Amino acid sequence: MTIASRVPVTIITGFLGAGKTTLLRNLLQRAAGHRIAVVVNEFGSLGIDGEILRGCGVEGCKEDDIVELTNGCLCCTVADDFLPTMEALLDRADPPEHVVIETSGLALPKPLLKAFGWPTVRNRMTVDGVITVVDAPAVSTGRFADDPEAIAQQRAADPSLDHDNPLAEVFEDQINAADLVVLNKTDLLDADALARVEDDIRRTAPRPVQIVRATEGKVDPVILLGIGAAAEADLAARPSHHDAEDGEHEHDDFESFVVRVPEQQSVEQFLTLLQDTARRYDVLRMKGFAAVAGKAMRLAVQGVGTRFRHEFDRPLSVNDGREGRIVVIGQKGLEASAIAKALGGTLVMA
Repeated sequence: MTIASRVPVTIITGFLGAGKTTLLRNLLQRAAGHRIAVVVNEFGSLGIDGEILRGCGVEGCKEDDIVELTNGCLCCTVADDFLPTMEALLDRADPPEHVVIETSGLALPKPLLKAFGWPTVRNRMTVDGVITVVDAPAVSTGRFADDPEAIAQQRAADPSLDHDNPLAEVFEDQINAADLVVLNKTDLLDADALARVEDDIRRTAPRPVQIVRATEGKVDPVILLGIGAAAEADLAARPSHHDAEDGEHEHDDFESFVVRVPEQQSVEQFLTLLQDTARRYDVLRMKGFAAVAGKAMRLAVQGVGTRFRHEFDRPLSVNDGREGRIVVIGQKGLEASAIAKALGGTLVMA
């Protein structure tokens, strides 16, 4: 089977909260009737992104076209979860014309690219392109940058220190794998700041990469699909911090938990509470759903650091109840009990 006859696969990667799901949702809304299957992977036990996509109301987007893999990371669970999912999609009576994979925000793309050399899929699929979504304000504020002075001081105190910045490593691996970088949330920065962010990305990337600016993840599908990179055959040009680890990747530097929150009295008070909690405990990401007093619609919230967005996404059903769930993700050492208490909720035990 030639590359042209294989089912093309687009991998959408990017750090926590960059806007991957929003980009994907916009893509589905403008798919123009093409049969696109979506595989969504999240870090944590509670699936949020898959539910958001299922509720997008896209005509022709069937329930079983969206497959959700949770409580893990595709780069770590390729053999157990990903490959069987791909094989099942290919073996359908009406296989998809295109597959889009949204990785978790902590995923390394390269192990996933290597999986397309697996015997059961290598002659039936090809990676059309790796799209890395970048949170422009997060890069601008130095979220993924090292502090050279702080590192020098640490090494002076302890010469044996092996410096490790897990945020920077994941971010750089995602940039290194990219065929296209979508610089998202550009409406939050001025022209000079955007230019500096683009310069940072180009310095990080191991080879020239196209950068497309976007707001709310709105990018023409013609740009996103049909790149024709055959990325699985170009692994050497996509270096990873974890190349020497033979594809293994642990998430010991990060952790995730779920907080059950009660019905909220107002949207404004809840957003303030989320922002204050994120600031106090240096939370990387919070996302989930809540009920608001007097409202029949469910409130969906998405936060990156202290920046939050929200919407009433669908009517609450009888099965929903009036309790909400918030996923909290951060670096190892998060004070889970204290964060749950700060949110006025309780931890959901796995």
